[in-house]
Amino acid sequence: MSDIVKLRLKLMGIIGRTTHEDRMELDRRIEVKTGKYCDEGVNDMTDEEIMELLREIWARKNKKPWEKKKEVELAVV
Repeated sequence: MSDIVKLRLKLMGIIGRTTHEDRMELDRRIEVKTGKYCDEGVNDMTDEEIMELLREIWARKNKKPWEKKKEVELAVV
């Protein structure tokens, strides 16, 4: 996990609202969005862009049970 991304979240005042998994996913998304390693790419992003990525991460985690794929159970007859 990026210490620079973690510091940025502290400066934004939202570090306490994120989990380790959130921050790991944020690192990956920053790398995809900027095409740079997360420590470098985070400096190219605004606070709003970072929040947008976090909202996407949180929305994905908080899917309703009926939105998840249901496993099919086979019955033995």
